[in-house]
Amino acid sequence: MLHSTTKKALAYATLLGLTANAFGTEPEQVVVSATRLEQTQTPLSSVSVIGKQAIDTVSHIHINELLNRAPGVWVSRGNGQEHLTAIRSEVLTGGGSCGAFYMAQDGIPLRAPGFCNVNQLFDANSEQAARVEVIRGPGTAVHGSNALNGVINVITRAPGEEPSTRLTAEGGPHDYSRLKLEHSQGNSTHRVGIYANGAHDGGYKEDSGFDQQKMTLRYDYTGSVWTSQNVLSATNLNQETAGYVLGQDAYKNDDLKKSNPNPEAFRDSQSARFYSRWEREGSQDTHFVATPYLRYTEMDFLQHFLPGTPLEENGQKSVGVQTAFFSNQGAHTSLHYGFDADLTESYLTQTQASASFTRFGTGFPSGKHYDYQVDATTAAWFVGGNWEPKAERELNAGVRYEIQRYDYDNLMIDGSTDENGVPCASPCRYTRPSDDKDNFYNWSGYLGYRESLSDNVDAVAHFSRGFRAPQASELYRLQEGQLNADLDSEEVINAELGLRGNWSRASASITAYRLEKDNIILQDSNRQNFSNGKTLRRGIELELSWHIRENLRLELQGSYAKTQYDNDVLGVEDNELATAPRQLASAQLKWQPLSATKAELEWVHVGEHYLDEANSREYGGHDLVNLRLAQGLTKGLELSLRVTNLTDEDYAERADFAFGNYRYFIGEPRSAYVGISAEF
Repeated sequence: MLHSTTKKALAYATLLGLTANAFGTEPEQVVVSATRLEQTQTPLSSVSVIGKQAIDTVSHIHINELLNRAPGVWVSRGNGQEHLTAIRSEVLTGGGSCGAFYMAQDGIPLRAPGFCNVNQLFDANSEQAARVEVIRGPGTAVHGSNALNGVINVITRAPGEEPSTRLTAEGGPHDYSRLKLEHSQGNSTHRVGIYANGAHDGGYKEDSGFDQQKMTLRYDYTGSVWTSQNVLSATNLNQETAGYVLGQDAYKNDDLKKSNPNPEAFRDSQSARFYSRWEREGSQDTHFVATPYLRYTEMDFLQHFLPGTPLEENGQKSVGVQTAFFSNQGAHTSLHYGFDADLTESYLTQTQASASFTRFGTGFPSGKHYDYQVDATTAAWFVGGNWEPKAERELNAGVRYEIQRYDYDNLMIDGSTDENGVPCASPCRYTRPSDDKDNFYNWSGYLGYRESLSDNVDAVAHFSRGFRAPQASELYRLQEGQLNADLDSEEVINAELGLRGNWSRASASITAYRLEKDNIILQDSNRQNFSNGKTLRRGIELELSWHIRENLRLELQGSYAKTQYDNDVLGVEDNELATAPRQLASAQLKWQPLSATKAELEWVHVGEHYLDEANSREYGGHDLVNLRLAQGLTKGLELSLRVTNLTDEDYAERADFAFGNYRYFIGEPRSAYVGISAEF
């Protein structure tokens, strides 16, 4: 059922898709994010794949340690497990900004459409994943709202038939410890796997640290007609959060590095997901996939970054289904189409425990600020296809139409008062709109073309359009007297050209793109939400893998891009966006001098970038070096050492300028982690 293009695509997914294998060669990678079916991935979209060996080698404490291996991607670490994401964009902040990214486990979004969270990647068990797939730029027809700037899809490990158990214990500074368990067994029909880990971190900064547990249970069935993949995953995070450190270049000040201006801050988050994916191959080269799923999340956290440090409590319960039908229309053409639906019930409250006060001419009342529920319905239809008239040429295309509906119920007094209806001494910061219903109708699409220039080099052109509907928080969590947010869906147009080469000892790809985003949801000087922003990003991305010798390999990922305001709505047209480095790069030199000895030296570069819209303040960037060693002791027993920030660089994980202050999340100094792994 595989076309020659598909076979070639699998090779590209392995060699060019940033397999980032630790030492030697990864098993041949396949990619499901583009169409939901492994055999139909094509090399036309910009896809990076971070494989199992890389995940095990990095053994990341925070997801940003892993995702820097995809060009054009920067996950900026906050404190503990918090993060902000950039994919072909600036680091996006704000309650609805996370809607620019489709973050999923096995293709199912980690949060419901319209209810993203900027930290939602901590809901996925990436520490024990089979691979992480990253689409840079808008998603394909199988992705809906939120696949605006990119897709991050964490793929669950499949259990094997042979009984296998692996236990790993790790320890490091600040009382860090982690235990991982992996077990799988089965036969040709039934296979079961359990993947669990628990971590404790005492925290580098004062009054900080976290405890985190993750578990994935998977049962696979292979019958004569149907196959199924059933996954239950659950996570729990209890975090004591350290806030920003204030003051210019505070990350270089030894007296401030470990300080915590917000010792009272915390975050508690729980999530659970279950899905059952059923597949059937029919006669006439057809394939059907249906995946019903359930999703649950709850989170409480103190908003230390807001005056009055109010407590937010939110949660969602969802039920949904994804479907896809594939068919080959002769030797040169294949089609796929399907229907998706998601039903979600959500709630959100925000409460200020401290007494009412006024700051910056704005009132911050004691008690509840928000208490609302939103029921949401999403329905979508999509169709796509691939045409390969001959092995040297390929064309693919797809389109998706999506309807997203919100039913909002305000459980408090409408308007801008305290919870009892008493006006603030100055205009209240928070506003509660009346009950409302909102509908959004959107479409996305893509068109790709490949032409082989030689046996080793392909030229690729790709054009795509993505969207994201406004998030519920942008519509109903209003401020400064705004009683209604008349918002449009954000849209993006992405065009890219690339060359991709594959030789016996090396592979490389280079992609130039232009990404134009429109109807960006912003806040004006009165903190009112509106849709009129526009940005333009132009960039180039590079991936290289070179087998210097059989036991020595170099991999490089890099990008150069400029992101600018493309209209004058904020009075800063042509200025570069804050927290948008022009240069991002990483490289790994991998050496295996003996069969049981492995070493990896990694360089990570974040370029200088502006911290404010006026482009008057900058962060100078940083370079980090990480070292990872592994030594097999006996059969099934391995000892590992990881040293992060080997050169003990003073740096900031995140820097910005707001409310008249330089603000930093401090990067940790040189740290060494020791692990021992036993496989039975």
